[in-house]
Amino acid sequence: MPKDQQIRRWVNAASALLALAFSHGATAAPAQCPREGTLGTERVLAVDPKIYPRVGLKSFPDTLPLRDHEIVLTFDDGPSPPMTNTVLDTLAAECVHATFFLVGKPASGRSALVKRIAAEGHTIGYHSYSHAHLARISPEAAVEEIDRGIAGVELALHGVSTTTPSTPFFRFPYFESTPAELDLLQSRGIAVFGADFWAGDWNPLTPEQELKILISRLEQIHKGILLLHDPQRRTVAMLPDFLRYLKDNGYHIVHIVPASDTQPAQSAATASHSPEQKD
Repeated sequence: MPKDQQIRRWVNAASALLALAFSHGATAAPAQCPREGTLGTERVLAVDPKIYPRVGLKSFPDTLPLRDHEIVLTFDDGPSPPMTNTVLDTLAAECVHATFFLVGKPASGRSALVKRIAAEGHTIGYHSYSHAHLARISPEAAVEEIDRGIAGVELALHGVSTTTPSTPFFRFPYFESTPAELDLLQSRGIAVFGADFWAGDWNPLTPEQELKILISRLEQIHKGILLLHDPQRRTVAMLPDFLRYLKDNGYHIVHIVPASDTQPAQSAATASHSPEQKD
C-alpha cells in the first residue's frame, strides 16, 4: 500500500475512534501511529468552556492545564491552499493532530479543504469572517463578523449556515477583543483562545529564523498553546523540522477537543490536578 494511503487510513481511523468515544461521553486516547519514529499525539484533552472560558497567557491570566513538555498546536487564518494542504500532509506524516482556527470568508468557498481538515481528525475553531479588528468596529459589526465567520465555516463543513458552532472554540483576530465581546462569547458557551507563545510568523522571517525563535521560547517555558499560521510559506517550510525537534527533545502533542456535557473527566478541569502534572 502506498505510504500516503497508509497515512490517510490512519488519520481517518483516528478521527472515527475519537468521534465514537466522545459521543459516549468517554475519555479518548489517540490511536497508535502505525509507523515507528513519529512524534504522534500523546493525549486528547477535553476543554469545557464553562471552566476555561478564556485561555492563553499572552492575553489572559489563565491557560490550559498542560504538563511539562506538552504542546497544543494551533493554526490561524486558513484555509489557504496549497499551504494548508501541505501542513496537513506534514501533520499526517508525524501522526499529529492540531486545531485550525478558520476564517469564514475563505472557508465558505473551500468546502473540500475544510472537510479534509475535519476528516483527518483535527479540531476546527473559528476566527471571524474577514479577519477584522473586532475591537475597533461597532459592537453590532463585531457580532456580525463573529456570526458570519461561524456560519461560513459551518456551511463549508456541514452544508448548513448556522451561527451555532459545532466546536465552541474561537480566537479573535490580532487577539483584539472588548470586555463586551468576551462576555458575549462566554454567555454563548464559546471558549476564547489566546496563545502562550509564537514565533511571529507574520513577520518577514526565514524558516530557519522562525525555528530558532520557537526553540528559544520553548527553552524558557517548556509547554503551552502555540500559535502558527498555515497560510504562511515560512511556517509550512519550517514545520517538519520543528516537529522533529519536538520529537527529539521529549515534547508531546496534546490534541484539544470540546468536552461533552456528560464526559467524566480527563477534561481540562481534572487534568490540572493530575499527579503527573509538572509546573
